[in-house]
Amino acid sequence: MDGTVARVVEEEGSTRGSDASLRRDADHSQRTHETHPDDEHSLPLREFYPYIRCALCNGFFIDATTITECLHTFCKSCIVKHFFYSNRCPNCSIVVHQTQPLYSIRPDRQLQDIVFKMVPYLEEDERTRINAFYKQRGLDVPKPVTSPAIYPVKLPQRQKKDMQPQSVFTIPSELDVSLMLEFVGAEKGIENYKPLERKYVRVSGEATVRHVELFIRRKMELSQNCKVDVVCGEHLLEQWQSLREVCNTMGKNALQDGMLVLHFGLVLPAQ
Repeated sequence: MDGTVARVVEEEGSTRGSDASLRRDADHSQRTHETHPDDEHSLPLREFYPYIRCALCNGFFIDATTITECLHTFCKSCIVKHFFYSNRCPNCSIVVHQTQPLYSIRPDRQLQDIVFKMVPYLEEDERTRINAFYKQRGLDVPKPVTSPAIYPVKLPQRQKKDMQPQSVFTIPSELDVSLMLEFVGAEKGIENYKPLERKYVRVSGEATVRHVELFIRRKMELSQNCKVDVVCGEHLLEQWQSLREVCNTMGKNALQDGMLVLHFGLVLPAQ
């Protein structure tokens, strides 16, 4: 992993000399051509390091794995080793689980795909390491999982039309609860928070009120010195309650157009 990081940093450094000569040409070109506001801007890879590197090994994510309680991400092997001697998140020190913190981690395949696309050679180097690991131990190298081949079958024209998808967007079956998050305001003294731009959310019924609070905190960029109270109907919800339980307990009165309506406000913690 460190070799890959050094390799990327070395390549970025080697381009600086040529960048100096190109910069003069670019400055001249900029004087003679107006920059269109919609032009894309390129950023150096190092500016993305805080988002694509593991805080435990300081290398790029491999098998990116996220803690569901606080949404911090690490390499899978790093966070598993960490949980051998601690049940707290390495970043924020929140207690992930009293006895089984490994139950509260999930793979983040989308983030891992992004890292592989952003960092040259990383995926190739990781495959080389995996092959070397198994060969040194005399084991068969596991083959990547592939989808079974599907042979074309001729269907009647009418049946073809019936089988065409009605929408290009499908909702995974595990996301079985639709939320409407309504902001009711903040207590006096709470300032500098962003508005919640996305109040309609589709989530799993296994998610808890705590997960909803974490989502709100991240999107509104809330400080730690304010508390998020989540209310359904006239009931203040507990953090441990699952959304499926809330739906079953509150019944149809808590639903609006098939969505579970949750009101939330920002308050100062009791002194």
